Amino acid sequence: MRPFIEIPAADGTAEAIVARPDDGQHPGVLLCIDALGLRPRIEEMADRIASWGYIVLAPNTMYRSGTAAETTPTTDLRIPEERAAYGKVVAPFLAQLDGAAMDRDAPHYVAALRGLDGVTDGPIGVTGYCMGAKFSTRVAGLDPTVAACGGFHGAKLATDDADSPHLTLAGARAEFVYGHADKDQTMPPESVALLDRALADHGLTATTAVYPDAPHGFTMTDTSSHQQAGEDRHWEELRALLDRTVGA
Repeated sequence: MRPFIEIPAADGTAEAIVARPDDGQHPGVLLCIDALGLRPRIEEMADRIASWGYIVLAPNTMYRSGTAAETTPTTDLRIPEERAAYGKVVAPFLAQLDGAAMDRDAPHYVAALRGLDGVTDGPIGVTGYCMGAKFSTRVAGLDPTVAACGGFHGAKLATDDADSPHLTLAGARAEFVYGHADKDQTMPPESVALLDRALADHGLTATTAVYPDAPHGFTMTDTSSHQQAGEDRHWEELRALLDRTVGA
């Protein structure tokens, strides 16, 4: 992996990856990682988005629990048993990253993205995966300069909790694209319906879909949850969203 940069966050310093298409001026995109850490797969994803003409920042959002190295699995998560076992390891990390912590960090990450050399003034995009889809939704709700918000195999985006991400949508001005995993226990049909209603109630432009036969984590090639069809569809939908709203 390329060297990390360090950026200020609400409760410390977070490592981050920066991906660029070239040395020119481009719109910025914030990439909110899943629960498996700031690792080579995230670098690959950031590079792919950058290749479309964007400057991408992907922070270690779990910095409260440790460095990127300390919050990234050392086992092979392509083995289903290892992937299942890692849930117990990551649970304490996620406990420190509740909605309030995300909300405190969000403006710092947006400021860091806007402060990168070459990032143009104007609207930005944000995309997130798994727990990162919760983060991307909250960023869009907090910052009206976010014009595009993607969320893929998101976890618990709309619940009865007082800090549920869907409750932040009143402040959003973005266009949203969500790709949900089929039969995902962290985003059951009733949660998808609740999220859709919230988007509609706030008059937001949104496209949501449940990807058929896609497991939670379908974009992640370094895990047993990867599904090529879901990954490919997500890339198509995310690129179209960014291109029509942020405009590379």
